[in-house]
Amino acid sequence: MRASKLYAPTLRNTPAEAEIVSHRLMYRAGLIRKSAGGMYTFLPLAWRTIRKIERIIREEMDAAGGQEIMMPVLQPAEFWQESGRWSAYGAEMMRLKDRHGRDFCLGPTHEEMMTALVRDEVRSYKQLPLMLYQIQDKFRDERRPRFGLMRSREFIMKDLYSFDKDEAGMNASYQKMYDAYTNVFTRCGLAFRPVEADNGAIGGGHSHEFTVLAASGESNIAVCTKCDYAASDEKTALAPIEAVDEPLEERRKVRTPGASTIEAVRDFLNVPVEKTIKAVAYQTDADELVLTFVRGDHEVNEVKVLHAIDGALELRMADEKAIRAAGGCPGFMSPIGIKAGTHIVVDSTVMKMKNAVAGANEADVHFMGVTPARDFQDEGLIACDIRLVREGDPCPHCGQPLTMTHGIEAGQVFTLGTKYSEAMGATFLDENGKEKPLLMGCYGIGVGRTMAAAIEQNSDERGIVWPRAIAPFEIVIVVVNAKKEDQLAYAEDIYAECKEAGMDVLLDDRRERAGVKFNDCDLIGYPVRVTVGPKAVESGMIEIKVRRTGEIFEVPREEYRQKVQELLQTL
Repeated sequence: MRASKLYAPTLRNTPAEAEIVSHRLMYRAGLIRKSAGGMYTFLPLAWRTIRKIERIIREEMDAAGGQEIMMPVLQPAEFWQESGRWSAYGAEMMRLKDRHGRDFCLGPTHEEMMTALVRDEVRSYKQLPLMLYQIQDKFRDERRPRFGLMRSREFIMKDLYSFDKDEAGMNASYQKMYDAYTNVFTRCGLAFRPVEADNGAIGGGHSHEFTVLAASGESNIAVCTKCDYAASDEKTALAPIEAVDEPLEERRKVRTPGASTIEAVRDFLNVPVEKTIKAVAYQTDADELVLTFVRGDHEVNEVKVLHAIDGALELRMADEKAIRAAGGCPGFMSPIGIKAGTHIVVDSTVMKMKNAVAGANEADVHFMGVTPARDFQDEGLIACDIRLVREGDPCPHCGQPLTMTHGIEAGQVFTLGTKYSEAMGATFLDENGKEKPLLMGCYGIGVGRTMAAAIEQNSDERGIVWPRAIAPFEIVIVVVNAKKEDQLAYAEDIYAECKEAGMDVLLDDRRERAGVKFNDCDLIGYPVRVTVGPKAVESGMIEIKVRRTGEIFEVPREEYRQKVQELLQTL
């Protein structure tokens, strides 16, 4: 490829809407252009990288036993109604009707479609295990698309589904995919961690997120430096903190005028924040009120709360009317005096507290001397772990302090069990002729998100620093002055030699100033730059620069290909 023919419109300035590094650099380097909110066109450089990532994915999926298919993007509502997710999935599903008034959606995921496909064809245990995958666009109507490819409304995903006859087979398929994902992200040249994760709306059991480590990542990860434990902050299990043993006080009311926050209560009553109980009120998608309580210095983990409330799919902050209807008083809440039938979820650590401060459900009034195990009503109360992990919390595996870091979820693996097969009647006949539901797994990789995550992790003040495996071109040959026929002819010869050797090479033959070309090379991030200028023509010495390290080598013409290949092996 010649840069003079390449459609790669680079920019010197960053668009105002680009908030994070990958978004800014993909715009400036001529990789993407916005079509609408959360929708992007991939330009040639980006598409070359996308194809390289897809090739790595295909090779690893095929090696693990996967078979590639292609399913429709447009999905009939009937399959989703069978699984129970048509009404439950929420506003992110893009729904439409055809000319006959039939309901369809643009696929946000393909569990239902894949289950329906297999149930109609797989009848015997002899056809199992089975793993089918596709690489295809998905659609989710994000409330707030942002961060470029990180949270968009249309995106490329690889999704594979496994079907097995028993739990042992399902777990074996899960391990194959776990290993294959490890290979994919390793081959892409990324630093990542598999972390224990929540299954979210897909449901099922065991799950790991493959998280690319990056400071800008939206995922908060708890990592143990002593053992190999890593989990998302939504998933990290926390044991209750035991309270200091002390004589129990009588519960009593105290005036706390204007003290409607934990900080104000702490300061007004001059008590440690660890002695206070924080209330956070939510409403579910069914408008049921959920009152949650954690220690004053802790935060509520909404994912854990959702797991605690049967049937709840989403949470939003509760309105004052709902709180007061249940007998609560905003800013001064506790479970004491709340009407029966209200969902009350109390963190396990709170239930261990003694002589604490909690709201009295009266304006400007708190209780002191609260011992939840004694004072909170038993009927309808759920006591469980609902707090968010924080730096220094003990590792659930070895007890050592956890460290918090950030990352970008690029892939996730799930065991689904029989969630979809039972709902949709996907069964098989076992060795004894008995009909049983298929056991399933689901495994996804965000292809565009992997590209963006690679940039977040591999960039500097000058631009992108691509890992070699997914760079749009591995090598760029820059002609210092393409108007000089001797320099251009020399570069053309080198370009032809590199192509003949099977190298992935671009010739920058543009009639631009050398500085412009060098800046574009750094911005786009080609791993190796070969410069052809007067010195090469006159003395046969060729300059080679490594983008990642900035190292520059001058080698004779007869040695440059060997040197380039040696350098590429290190990148």
